[in-house]
Amino acid sequence: MAAVIAPIGGMLAGAAAAWLAAVAVFGLEIGRDVALGMAGPLAAVVVTWALVVRVHRRNPAAVTGVMVQGFVGKVIFFGVYVVAVWTQVRPEPVPFIASFTGSFLGLYLVEAILLGRLFRAGPRT
Repeated sequence: MAAVIAPIGGMLAGAAAAWLAAVAVFGLEIGRDVALGMAGPLAAVVVTWALVVRVHRRNPAAVTGVMVQGFVGKVIFFGVYVVAVWTQVRPEPVPFIASFTGSFLGLYLVEAILLGRLFRAGPRT
């Protein structure tokens, strides 16, 4: 359970710190748009990480298939998420796009590092 919870806690703490830093530098008026930009990538990585750890415990060989399916799901999710936020909430473009892009890249880098650690550690029961 710690293999799931600790990294997710770190991701949430990192996202909160990044949001606080953006608001401290650029002002509270961009807070909502930055949070919306960060929320999609954060949700996708948290769900992916929890699922991958669960599958890895049961059948490490199945992780690649789950990740491929997850990729397809994320493409659809991100398309729907961005269109929904853009058309329904209408965020300011620069804070939303910058925070979405930065969160996407940063969180996927973290996920890649965590996956490397998970696979190097081998299967766990």
